[in-house]
Amino acid sequence: MKNLLLGLLTALLLSSPGSLFAQERLSLELLPGAAIPTQNMAGADLSAGVGAEATVSYRFLPHLSAYAGWDWRYFTADASLVGPDIDVEETGYAFGLRFLHPLGRGSAPALMLRAGGTMNHIELENEAGDLVADSGHGLGWEAGAGLAFPVGDRWNITPAVRFRSSAREFDIGGTVTPATLRYVSVEVGFSRGF
Repeated sequence: MKNLLLGLLTALLLSSPGSLFAQERLSLELLPGAAIPTQNMAGADLSAGVGAEATVSYRFLPHLSAYAGWDWRYFTADASLVGPDIDVEETGYAFGLRFLHPLGRGSAPALMLRAGGTMNHIELENEAGDLVADSGHGLGWEAGAGLAFPVGDRWNITPAVRFRSSAREFDIGGTVTPATLRYVSVEVGFSRGF
């Protein structure tokens, strides 16, 4: 059964309408969107936030690309482990694999699946904009799905949803406090092939 599933997955990855082979191997994508926390972070009730990411992808199989990019997310909290009115910023890098498979022929949209890691840090800033605490960079993960709608020969509009998770620690006054930032990112990306 395992060999059958592996064979089917390989056939799916290698099968492609002719138009997909005409696409460029390199693409650049800008992903602005909203970020909705799914839990408190170290006792802080975070509001829905905003964010953006810029990603470069390299297609090494007909439907599979490796991606890497820089990202930023911004949240606010009325109360936190370092006081009231705190801004929470997560910045760093994202990397992983993206699977893109057409749902039809011609200009039909394509199913997009994405999974990978993050190397981000979380900063806590007071209402004056001063840095109060920084978690330092560390690994996290992300997984998502969406659609890619072709617009012209080299452009796509890519609405997508991702779940992201980062577990960090803050050293505040000699006390180490663990904090996990988990959220759903709802994005409408714009990509261009080169």
